[in-house]
Amino acid sequence: MLYPLRFEPLFRRYIWGGQRLKSVLQKPIGDQSAAESWEIVDHGDDQSVVKFGDLAGQSLRQLIQSYGDALLGVEVARQVASDHVPAYLQNRFPLLLKFLDADRALSIQVHPNDAFGATLDPPDLGKTEAWYVLATEPGAQIFAGLKAGVDRAEFKAAVADGKTEEVMHSFEPKVGDCVFIPAGTMHAIGEGLMIAEIQQASDTTFRVYDWGRVGDDGKSRPLHIEQSIAATDFARGPVQPTVAKEVGANVEELVNCDKFVMRRHRFIESTTIGGDGKFRILAVTAGQLNVQGDPSGQPLGVGQTMLIPASLPVLDLTPAGDVEMLEIFVP
Repeated sequence: MLYPLRFEPLFRRYIWGGQRLKSVLQKPIGDQSAAESWEIVDHGDDQSVVKFGDLAGQSLRQLIQSYGDALLGVEVARQVASDHVPAYLQNRFPLLLKFLDADRALSIQVHPNDAFGATLDPPDLGKTEAWYVLATEPGAQIFAGLKAGVDRAEFKAAVADGKTEEVMHSFEPKVGDCVFIPAGTMHAIGEGLMIAEIQQASDTTFRVYDWGRVGDDGKSRPLHIEQSIAATDFARGPVQPTVAKEVGANVEELVNCDKFVMRRHRFIESTTIGGDGKFRILAVTAGQLNVQGDPSGQPLGVGQTMLIPASLPVLDLTPAGDVEMLEIFVP
């Protein structure tokens, strides 16, 4: 019997991470810095594990094997089992939700689309993603897309001259901004930002520029210049924050693409969610709420996430004061 699912987070300790996953989101990262908290993931050996209830200890992959249609919904379960998906990638959860703490800037990078990802060894999905800005420091920058008119030749020349940053479009974001990054978009999250990110369940990144820094071993991280250029969509140009579209009472749609839909809910009174045969990911960005059927017996608070299985009926969400919540599902 499925119910609202909470998972143990997985932490990634890259060189650009800080302490805000602990100080702001109360993640148990210990005394070391951490760059990312993977909240819901089914990617090879990286597996979310259920934290509460009768299914505690089971991985997300095991849940899909046992409850595929009920967890994902019949349509999505068929999509992930399709012959159009490489065999290595079939029957896995299609999305990955994470929080990022950029104590230092991430590399300037790009992700492949599905067709490119399928050619890799081992094959991977493409990586279309969207960012929701949780916190920002003065002057923090997002780099999203190339400046208008920058073509392949100009970009290659800038990379060769160590001037990649100069051909990147950038802006100073504010809390609550959402930035949509389709596969093929050159991008980087700048120093001083904390982000909630939803993406395809891929971990393929091509770095083109890493700010000249070295890791703890004194060596530069590998760059992937040729793959980056091959994966980049040079027709895309500059990327700005998305424009929120009202789709219901206290509900705004931030992104609607073929890979996922992201909506923002702001509410102070009880509301409902689900019951339409689609799974949903919930991520609380302000306040606390209780979710009907949650076996933890605890409110879902800031920086906490939940997977609502597709087969569940309409569920009540009861807030404690003002709540802001992201809702993510596959269209």
